[in-house]
Amino acid sequence: MDFKKHLENAWRLTLKHLTSLILMTLVMFVVSAATLGILSPVMLAGYCQAIIEMIRDGREPKISDLFSQFHLFLPLLFFSLIVAVAILIGFTLLVLPGIAMVCVVVFGCLYMLPLITDQKMGILEALKKSWEMAIKENLPDHMVVVILIIGLTAMGSSVFIGTLFTQPFTTVFVLSIYLERTGHVINNIVQPPPAP
Repeated sequence: MDFKKHLENAWRLTLKHLTSLILMTLVMFVVSAATLGILSPVMLAGYCQAIIEMIRDGREPKISDLFSQFHLFLPLLFFSLIVAVAILIGFTLLVLPGIAMVCVVVFGCLYMLPLITDQKMGILEALKKSWEMAIKENLPDHMVVVILIIGLTAMGSSVFIGTLFTQPFTTVFVLSIYLERTGHVINNIVQPPPAP
């Protein structure tokens, strides 16, 4: 996998659509906080789909895109509650199991939301496919992606203003990789899906 290409692509697209992405990110954070996280999963789904369409089709992301996936509200909320309880139990028992659970979720669920919104998969089907993409289709590359995401997120989250930039950049980076791995068009070049 050409990480340099994906990082450059993410940088270029983030700068090109910077105002839209920052506004969309800010609204997502404010609404998520105002609803105590209840709307976070479904808004993140809309956020991801808007960025997929930005990368693939050149479409300008809009704040209204955040509310475009509300038909997934209950399934995503239920899944998020299960994950949150598992992580909470891990942190309650000892800190390390909680950290391990967070790492497993990031590692295995990285492509789950785009598979749900873009390919219209059910949650279990998308979870299974995301896990397969993580462990079967080039594990070392996937581990590098996860490490980069955790690093970028950690750098951005140290300051709220930083998060407004690193969140869209990181999401564009991940979704650029997702589109390549699923054989979609990126920069007008059809990327073949990996061999089974």
